[in-house]
Amino acid sequence: MTPPPVGQAQPHPLPRPEHRASPDWIGRQAAQALILEVETWPKPGLVSHVDNGAHRDMDAALLRLSARTLEPYFVALAEAGAADAGMDRLRLIGLEAEAAMRQATGNVNTHRGAIFGLGLLAAAAGLAGACAWRQPLGTLVATRWGREITEKPQETASHGGIVARRYRVGGAREEAAAGMPSVYDVARPALRDGRRLAAGDEEAARVHACMALIAAVDDSNLLYRGGVEGLAFARTAALRFLRDGGVGCRHWRWGAKAIHEDFVARNLSPGGCADLLAMALFTEALES
Repeated sequence: MTPPPVGQAQPHPLPRPEHRASPDWIGRQAAQALILEVETWPKPGLVSHVDNGAHRDMDAALLRLSARTLEPYFVALAEAGAADAGMDRLRLIGLEAEAAMRQATGNVNTHRGAIFGLGLLAAAAGLAGACAWRQPLGTLVATRWGREITEKPQETASHGGIVARRYRVGGAREEAAAGMPSVYDVARPALRDGRRLAAGDEEAARVHACMALIAAVDDSNLLYRGGVEGLAFARTAALRFLRDGGVGCRHWRWGAKAIHEDFVARNLSPGGCADLLAMALFTEALES
């Protein structure tokens, strides 16, 4: 399997208005998506319930704590979205969420990228219930907030800002402004393929989707840690795994484990892909 081209996402209508979720439920689903990402192994270089991957400053317990800490802020973002708040209000909630995250984790950046991407989707879920939106949440993010996202200057001190300047690649902002194509055109189809190949094994499906994302995305964390060479190595390894049958192979877990160990040895961690995986799981929960 190779990642599908951008632009082939199918509509994922939300439930009818009378069955739409409350902000509290949206917040719980966002936190649960982050926890499901942690409860996935082997993801190349990433923290899981089995080991810490290429990270020395965090483990699964810390990531679970971070997800629970962020839940009320995802609720607040859903409420702000339902009130049709602009990006200034959403950014303020996001900054409050980051401060709470850092206080809970001892200043470890566990989920800063997820606060942005998953937070926007939570806001979109809130707004969708208020305006009877029937298209993908990513499309609503782009429609309502895309211009405001791109008009704000890139943060120069963040890893994403450094990578954007150094390697001339887009990042989380461009992904959001474009309607989350990596979520809808790569991760969601790969989750479905993974379930089919692995007879419904949800953890296997998440691994499959993570590999598809690594093969397709200019992950800023990979570029920051390993440069162009690190990104190329990661993509080659993920593509080989997928072309060999992915989680449909009899011994796929051993192959994924070997790739994971290679990433750890090279200090590579596709944190952006981890965020996108969580976002794909969240949109599945909201749009199914």
